[in-house]
Amino acid sequence: MDGTNDFNAGKTALITGASRGLGYELCRLLAEDGYNLILIARDRERLRRAADEFEKAYGVAVKTMVKDLSLPEASREIYETLKQESVQVDILVNNAGFGMFGRFVNSDPAGVRALLEVNITALTLLTRLFLKDMISRRRGRIMNVASLGAYQAGPFMATYYASKAYVLSFTESLGNELAGTGVTVTAFCPGRTRTEFDKTAGVKKLKWLDDCMMDAGKAAQIGYKALMKGKRIVISGWQNRLIAYVSRLLPRKLVNFVVMRMPEKMT
Repeated sequence: MDGTNDFNAGKTALITGASRGLGYELCRLLAEDGYNLILIARDRERLRRAADEFEKAYGVAVKTMVKDLSLPEASREIYETLKQESVQVDILVNNAGFGMFGRFVNSDPAGVRALLEVNITALTLLTRLFLKDMISRRRGRIMNVASLGAYQAGPFMATYYASKAYVLSFTESLGNELAGTGVTVTAFCPGRTRTEFDKTAGVKKLKWLDDCMMDAGKAAQIGYKALMKGKRIVISGWQNRLIAYVSRLLPRKLVNFVVMRMPEKMT
């Protein structure tokens, strides 16, 4: 499971936040297409189970790395370990991320720092580290998982929404820089999706919110197809695309007023 011999054959994808939710579903799609996998997450047992499943079901090589991306050295350690083992990354999926629900003034400073490290810093550094090698080979694909929230302000989840706005802006800007290099970068902006995100973030479970959620497997397919086509931005579902469009069209003050009403129902 953690060997590297089989990585010399075929192409390889690295996925952060690989043990659950969208990350897990994206791993499955990559394995179905014959990609060897490097799975990165904090949960060792979940990683082991996922690796066993993908190896048996799809016959691909799978390497797991237990890493906490909130630690400043984690991104460099991942890159240097794979470099030493001569493992080439053809697709990088920066999926790891989490949210925190509540008023910012009451938030835990350590939690805020960890969120910014995972959602912004690790994503940026991993992109920088692997991008140079992709450009030198004149091929490669990168997916940065943003959110529909990137198009709006997010009261009660201010740091999360702001972090995803960064991911969207960063990816759009980088995509322009990469024109003609053979490397593509895709910002995947899912709307509400059935994952463990709400539980981790502390968002109250409400039936009316559950009813408008998209299945993680379906959302992952939308993002995956866009990644393979080299699209710059993809939003999961026509309803979410409409929300993003309206959010940019309407006055900012009005959008903020509407968005503010939703979190109040969850407190």
